[in-house]
Amino acid sequence: MTWRPSRLPAALVGTAVALALTGCAGTEAPAATTSSPPSAVSAPDPGSTPVTGAEPSGAGQRVEVQVSGGRVTGDTGRVPVALETPVTVVITSDVVDTAHLHGYDVEAELSPGEAAELSFDATIPGVFELELHEAGTVLLTLQVQ
Repeated sequence: MTWRPSRLPAALVGTAVALALTGCAGTEAPAATTSSPPSAVSAPDPGSTPVTGAEPSGAGQRVEVQVSGGRVTGDTGRVPVALETPVTVVITSDVVDTAHLHGYDVEAELSPGEAAELSFDATIPGVFELELHEAGTVLLTLQVQ
C-alpha cells in the first residue's frame, strides 16, 4: 500500500512532518534519473541563509542545485514553493549519493556529472530539508505554503 500524505488528517500530517525532519528514513524507490545539463548559478554568500528565486516553469516550479567538492551552489537556502505546485528539483553532483527530500520521502540516485530529477507535487505545507543521504549535507530547504 502506498502512503498518501494528502489523505491523512491535519494532526497526523503535522506529526509525520515532525518525525520526518528528525531523521532520514525514506523507503520509497528512487526517482528516475535523467541526463540534462544544469544551468550555471552563482554561489551564495558564505554564512548567509538566502531566500532564492527558484524559477517557476510553465508546468510548476523548477529548482536547480549543484554539488562539487563538497560545496553546494544554485538554489540553496530556503526556497519558497506555493502549495499544490508541481516541483522538479534538478541535482548535479560530483559524487555518488542519494538525494532525499524529508517529509515527502522522495529520493533520487546521484551519479557524478549526471543531472538527476526529483519530482513531486507540493501538497504538504511546511519546511522540508533536501539532503545528501550518505554525506548528510543539506542542499536546500523547501518552504511549502
